[in-house]
Amino acid sequence: MNYFYTLLCISILFIGCKTEPDNTVKETYEADTSTNESAANETFKNNSATVLANIKGWQNENIDYAMYADDFITFETGFGSKGDTITLNEMIEKDKHFWGNYDFKLLTDPVVLLPGVNAETKMLDGSVRHYSDWEVTITATDSTEAKTGVIHIYESFDFNEEGKISNQVIYGDFTGIMMYLNSKE
Repeated sequence: MNYFYTLLCISILFIGCKTEPDNTVKETYEADTSTNESAANETFKNNSATVLANIKGWQNENIDYAMYADDFITFETGFGSKGDTITLNEMIEKDKHFWGNYDFKLLTDPVVLLPGVNAETKMLDGSVRHYSDWEVTITATDSTEAKTGVIHIYESFDFNEEGKISNQVIYGDFTGIMMYLNSKE
């Protein structure tokens, strides 16, 4: 029985000494006079303007790709993707394909842009994200009628020091909406 109590005490001591990671959110708004905070807010404001221009450009099928960094990549998040990233040139070609076959209309108004934070420091890092709803329509052809669906997306943008988009990630059920729009039903 003493062996059991000894083992129990050592177990309690071991569990009690276990360190947990600090996942608490750090306060980023200590005072409006903080130089770092002011700079982070200004960066977020500038990057938000770029994101809004990107969204408007997508809807109008006319993105100014000068807002993208030369070393831009986006992660391939679709089902059955052949690769893991897409370059700017590859994205431009995909954009042309989508605009040639579908019409896109932003339903979320106004778009609420949210600041991103550094995963380690929990401080604003200049990245911008948003959740939005898009109406996607496949145009009518000689043998099919136009068809429309709505997709809910989450989109995140990271920026380089020059304020250009260096990474863009989009999550949504693109496979589902493409299957629906291109089905014969």
